[in-house]
Order: sequence, then structure tokens, then C-alpha cells
Amino acid sequence: MSGEPLEIALFPLHTVLFPGGLLPLRVFEQRYMQMVSACLRASEPFGVCLIREGKEVGAPALPHSVGCLARIAQWDMQQLGVLNVVAHGERRFRILERRVQADGLARADIELLAEESNEAVPEDSALGVRLLRAIVDEGAAGSIEEPFHFDSASWVSARLAEILPLLPAMKQKLLEMDSGSTRLDTICEFLREQQLARK
Repeated sequence: MSGEPLEIALFPLHTVLFPGGLLPLRVFEQRYMQMVSACLRASEPFGVCLIREGKEVGAPALPHSVGCLARIAQWDMQQLGVLNVVAHGERRFRILERRVQADGLARADIELLAEESNEAVPEDSALGVRLLRAIVDEGAAGSIEEPFHFDSASWVSARLAEILPLLPAMKQKLLEMDSGSTRLDTICEFLREQQLARK
């Protein structure tokens, strides 16, 4: 935790964004078009949170309390009324207070969570590094921003959490972990269980 609460706009989604990740978005609802425009003008991030109850479109959804700041890295409008955005994951945060504006856009006071220390990959989690290297070598690096940090438990665990076909609830649990090595250990344990299940 650090500093005074910040106020941000929230973008609840059926996906989980991790620090250092890339998130492509197709924005067409008026409230989010205005949010993106405001964030671009002010060079401010917005908050991505996994939806706990509700839908991405329509009535405001109820989000999980821990999310990730997203800063717009690229945008274009090839089709009138539809914004294509690529957002970059920054710091994790916790919602302190949430309110919904008349236009349906949710805003929140948040506290930033502590940045993870740059822990080395534990020896018993080398499986995760091997898998991620294989994924990158097979050409999936387009969804992973360089430079690569295969020696960082935090970076490797976040990239695996994004790529692997895990249930959103598990991805949320991984996001809420404060230690990269703990997150990576949890993912590797899951991978080992999957290997055993296939035998």
C-alpha cells in the first residue's frame, strides 16, 4: 500500500489483467468511449477489474475489489463508433469505495498495492519457465511485450497466468497474490496436476 487514495474510472471485464500484460479491447459503449477519450486527453490510466456479478454490456457490473491499472498504449478507429484499444497493465490496486455515475460509468477511490519484489525463479518452478519459453518460441510472443524476463518469478508467473486457459476465478486469485514466487509455484503445481491427469 502506498500514498493517498486515487480516483479512477473502472472498466469491469470478464478477464483479468496483470502488471506488464497487454489487453486488446473493442470499445463501443458511449460511457467507455468517453472514458477512453478522457484517459487519452489526461494521460491517465483506468482500472480493469474482473466482473463478480453482471455483464460487460448494459447495467453496471459489480467488480472484484482487486484489479490492475491499465494505460492506453495504442488506439485506432477503423470503424465508426468502435474504438480498438491496446492497454498496458501497470500497478495492482484495491477498490476502497465505488460509485456509479448517471451515464453508468463506475468510478472508484483506490489504493495501490505494493509492487512485487523482483524474486528469482525458484528451482522447483523451472517447469513454468520452460513452458513460457516454448510458448514464446512457437510464436505467441505477439501477446507478450518485450523485453522478456525469464529470470523473474513475478514476470513469468504473470505471463503464464494470462496465457494459460485458467478459469477467471483462478486468474483473479493469482492476481491477488502478493508474491511472484508463490504465484508461480501455484501455477506449476496446477501444471503438474494436469500432466498427471493426462497419464
